[in-house]
Amino acid sequence: MSEVAAKRMSLQEFLRWDDGTDTRYELIDGVPVAMAPPAEAHRILAMRLGSRIDAVLQSRWPCNAQIDAGVLRPDRCDAYYIADVAVTCRPNEPGRQAIAEPILIVEILSPSTERHDRRIKLPIYREIESVQEILLIDSDSYHAEIHRRDANHWIIELVRGSGAILSLLSVGLSLPMAELYDGIAIPNTEFE
Repeated sequence: MSEVAAKRMSLQEFLRWDDGTDTRYELIDGVPVAMAPPAEAHRILAMRLGSRIDAVLQSRWPCNAQIDAGVLRPDRCDAYYIADVAVTCRPNEPGRQAIAEPILIVEILSPSTERHDRRIKLPIYREIESVQEILLIDSDSYHAEIHRRDANHWIIELVRGSGAILSLLSVGLSLPMAELYDGIAIPNTEFE
């Protein structure tokens, strides 16, 4: 997260707004905040997760995975977050910009986004009634956290190491971490 745009705006203004660049923004407390472009490992993980999730959902129409999915706060109308990947089982509607009733939200952590993803987005995602799982996955190590709703509380499952299996119950996907990270340069693998 980096630069702040000049003026406060409503969600409707934000969704119609175009600054004339390819910069991606999130709306936080009515203020558009520019997002840094994702690193290569981040993009690879997003594409790989999105495609694997979407493939297992083909038999569960209208469920689908979306990359760069807009997520709305359930309690406010001045916020619009962009999740790396999200899943919904609601049919597509023309013109809809935010994902409807997400069941899974994925955030790929990087040094520049981890604090924002954990402190700002995670608590908000937990407030969305339809969300069953939230996956926080590291782009620099074989590490993932699955936050899974269990009635009125959340259970956190840690998935560590290249030999571990990532299991997303909300979509019925089990994937070896080694396969997910295949070809991605991991800076420090001594604690794998």
